[in-house]
Amino acid sequence: MSVHQAVKALSTSECITGGAMIFELLADAGVEVIFGYPGGAALPLYDALHQQCRIRHILVRHEQAAVHAAEGYARSTGRIGVVMVTSGPGATNTITGLADALMDSIPVLCLTGQVNSWLIGTEGFQEANTVALSRAATKYNCGVNKPEDLAPLLRRALHIAQSGRPGPVLIDIPKDIQQHSAPREAFDATLETISLPKLAAIEPNAISRITDLIQHAKRPLLYTGGGVINSGVEASRSLRDFARLTGIPVTSTLMGLGAFPASDPQWIGMPGMHGTYEANLAMHGCDLMICIGARFDDRVTGRLNGFAPDAVKVHVDIDQSQLGRLVPVEVGVAADCGAVLKLLVADWGNRHAPDISDWWTKIAEWRRECCLDYAQGRDIILPQHAISRLYDLTLDHNAIITTEVGQHQMWAAQHFGFEHPNRWLTSGGLGTMGYGLPAAIGAQIANPDALVIDIAGEASIQMNIQELSTAVQYGLPVKIFIINNRHMGMVRQWQDMHYGGRRSQSYSESLPDFVGLAEAYGWTGLRVTDPARLDDTIEKMITTSGPVLVDCNVAQLENCYPMMPSGAAHNEILLR
Repeated sequence: MSVHQAVKALSTSECITGGAMIFELLADAGVEVIFGYPGGAALPLYDALHQQCRIRHILVRHEQAAVHAAEGYARSTGRIGVVMVTSGPGATNTITGLADALMDSIPVLCLTGQVNSWLIGTEGFQEANTVALSRAATKYNCGVNKPEDLAPLLRRALHIAQSGRPGPVLIDIPKDIQQHSAPREAFDATLETISLPKLAAIEPNAISRITDLIQHAKRPLLYTGGGVINSGVEASRSLRDFARLTGIPVTSTLMGLGAFPASDPQWIGMPGMHGTYEANLAMHGCDLMICIGARFDDRVTGRLNGFAPDAVKVHVDIDQSQLGRLVPVEVGVAADCGAVLKLLVADWGNRHAPDISDWWTKIAEWRRECCLDYAQGRDIILPQHAISRLYDLTLDHNAIITTEVGQHQMWAAQHFGFEHPNRWLTSGGLGTMGYGLPAAIGAQIANPDALVIDIAGEASIQMNIQELSTAVQYGLPVKIFIINNRHMGMVRQWQDMHYGGRRSQSYSESLPDFVGLAEAYGWTGLRVTDPARLDDTIEKMITTSGPVLVDCNVAQLENCYPMMPSGAAHNEILLR
């Protein structure tokens, strides 16, 4: 080799493409998996992916599913989920998933390819203004305009996604910057640091004020949400410790299930639209409400002017903007839920638990209504029974449960008891049909030895049913348990209750043969219609290796109760 060739080889070895730089930075940040789908404007990224070995790529069948899979990965691990797609429709297909992650505070990084820089604004092939389109669906987004901004913008996005209240971020990267080749330092200029709002130190007197309020309360209630889950496993432990020290009843929102064990005597169930009778009446009747990591969502509060009318309200949330936004509070603490719970445990010290025996007597009276009971007959499977048996038969597996959205989601929340955090993955804020299957795939990738089950409805599952193929490609033993009532059940229930029984477009007149469809994709398909065969079918689903789909045919017109009608208060909840 000549001297000239040697110099040229040395110079080449010192260069790196923008795409390769991205994977190097992501791997150094601990990213191990990316969910994505290639296309023209992302080909340099995918070429760089092919030439590295530190990050695994999961090829989904639709870009929306990529984001939901990243959410499932993130929620089951506490780590960031990463998505990579192409420009135009590839990017626009991610918007629903990004909005879902924003509503539920899930850390997701979405990398979108973009047309070459000189084509931006010319309506080039597969061009879309991704930054503008995704702005309302992300916590932070940006386009890379110069190669030197690539590395600092990526670091910034990773930091923002995981700091404070977690959320999705998006970086739009033109094709020419992806394939630009230069020394590493050419991609790593110094950018002005974005100043994120910093949480003030937790004031000791705020902590002591909360504990003092508890000691003087007669009817206290701990109202916890997804913020406890997001804060990590230690936050859930601190919640359990604090509840035991104080003896206070605990309720958790849909997003907070698992932060406190469902089997604990202090657990009174989920509150809100389909919460338990005792949780809702406790919310209405409490004199002290300590809200930790929840945001007073309308599905929980019901009619605001009837919400906990006699309660002193305490609100702990990492997002300062949530404090007092919907409900006035006497004590507001902008801080990480886990940090506050730990301080509350420490501050409580050797104090005696308050005497709230009369409060517990009242709660016991409400519990005797047995609001979640049902009467399973011999002829047709009730959906509540199907989920209860699924719970009982998977108790030893510590299953990870995902859901789609609808009645089956609420029945799962009511009848599947969660003992640990990060085992319940559902779309809460946005209510996204089609979430469950890709989320289950993401959770299975992150937890290869876990039993992962998507409890689905026959309507929701069809929103992203193409991901059956993804599970087969990667050998994922995901299970799908379809509660098949042939209706968009929650829509039909609302039409019956609020629209004079006019069931407009809520009946699924033409459904696929789910068993045949599953088998066509390479899954095992099972069907059960007889209550006497339900347990055997569930056991077979669990013990069969590989992915399994169960089509569980249930009563078609069963309603989900209890129900707090839209615009009602907690004490106006319907039991039947």
